[in-house]
Amino acid sequence: MKLTQLTPMLQVDDLKSTVDFYTAILDFVCDGYEPGWGWASLHKDEVAIMLASPNQHLPYHNCFLTGSIYLRTDDAEGWWNKLKDKTEIVYPIESLEYGMREFAIRDCTGYIIQFGQAINE
Repeated sequence: MKLTQLTPMLQVDDLKSTVDFYTAILDFVCDGYEPGWGWASLHKDEVAIMLASPNQHLPYHNCFLTGSIYLRTDDAEGWWNKLKDKTEIVYPIESLEYGMREFAIRDCTGYIIQFGQAINE
């Protein structure tokens, strides 16, 4: 028995604005958008996420994630140059002692998204 994929489901306050952010700023493709259900599915290359409006199944106070979403890339510098003037920066691009070149932004809902590339790539 094996797991084959992880697709985060992020709760968002404004589904349309979040879909617009991920498609216009992060170059994701929207595969499914159902505002009546409060749901959307997006992907970029091998990465997939789903977005959901608050619903009756889970208590909701605000969008919240205790961690971050870490995206591995083959071009951290390229993503940095694309995003540094268009998004809220959590920390700027830097080379870290554990062998990664990375930075982090905050999306329009407040989730932290990190972009990382192994330095030896």
